Amino acid sequence: MVSHGINSILWHFILVIVIVALFTPTLSAAKQSKINGLKMNVIDRCWRLNPEWRRHRPQLATCSVGYTGKMTNNIGDDLIHYKVIDPSDDPINPKSGTLRYGASVIQGKVWITFQRDMHIKLERPLLISSFTTIDGRGVNVHIADNACIMIFKATNIIIHGIRVHHCKPQAPGIVMGPEGKVVPLGQVDGDAIRLVTASKIWIDHNTLYNCQDGLLDVTRGSTDVTISNNWFRDQDKVMLLGHDDGYVRDQNMKITVVYNHFGPNCNQRMPRIRHGYAHVANNLYLGWVQYAIGGSMGPSLKSEANLFIAPTTGSKEVTWRKNSHKNGDIWEFHSVRDAFENGASFAVTKGGRVPKPNYSKEQCFKVVNVNSVRSLTSSSGVLQCTKTSIC
Repeated sequence: MVSHGINSILWHFILVIVIVALFTPTLSAAKQSKINGLKMNVIDRCWRLNPEWRRHRPQLATCSVGYTGKMTNNIGDDLIHYKVIDPSDDPINPKSGTLRYGASVIQGKVWITFQRDMHIKLERPLLISSFTTIDGRGVNVHIADNACIMIFKATNIIIHGIRVHHCKPQAPGIVMGPEGKVVPLGQVDGDAIRLVTASKIWIDHNTLYNCQDGLLDVTRGSTDVTISNNWFRDQDKVMLLGHDDGYVRDQNMKITVVYNHFGPNCNQRMPRIRHGYAHVANNLYLGWVQYAIGGSMGPSLKSEANLFIAPTTGSKEVTWRKNSHKNGDIWEFHSVRDAFENGASFAVTKGGRVPKPNYSKEQCFKVVNVNSVRSLTSSSGVLQCTKTSIC
């Protein structure tokens, strides 16, 4: 009887262990998912927690915030799914299966993905057609070592999950244009991504570095742009908003810069703004050399809940303003709930009201406390998405 009792106790003990082993991983996974969700920013929470995101890629278009609004014009029943299978490039007669064929030749709503990891060396700048999404999630795609990306007189474009680096200037020539027609193209500086007279553009979760000119230029009347979750590093001139001092059309420019990671080894222009308005929120600045935020020609900029970590040596001042006897000190640079480490400082505009973004309902998002910026930007840049877990 005693032996039977001991066996019964052992059996129940083993049964308890089996039950715990079976159910604990499920509970832990759910708990871990909740924890991951709390660490993610509002854009990432919208799609990254979905383990079936590969089957529902267009869900991404509903997740954008800021001046670009929701990118739902890029999806729908008429959406064309195009897969890049060939990393080669012909700038005038692109082959089917290459990136240029999907981005420039095919017209309509196009969602571009990649069959495998690729290193694409573009022979000429890639001119992207309106209503095109380039989605690099799940693979490692590099556009590098020659010409890079231009969005020219186009609208409703998403660029997500691409590494763009070591871009070089290009001499004038002809190239397949954004409407499927060969067009002449003048001298192009060595920018990673350049916007020219473009609107409703979302640049999200890309890694940009080491280009001969800048990493991201928004110029010549471009507006309604959201720049989010990107990693900018190893660069002199990082981000330019506004073409030049004389291009007054940029007064209408509206840009949102949110959840980005700047640094290490960035010198200046994070961003440099002319004429227009920028809402710069919840970004992490890991040092600078000359300055982080600068401008000229009377721009308005609201810096909100950013973390500025000054370099160990050199300038501790975040801002720079170009001197102009013609315009006087009419810049509107405001710092609201920012945090400053390692002696960083922000010379704010004295007097006047802080310009508000005045977002619409679909553009609006909550700017979180600066204490959360490190975690909200911890996955900035291209994400490492595995086949067995959330992205």
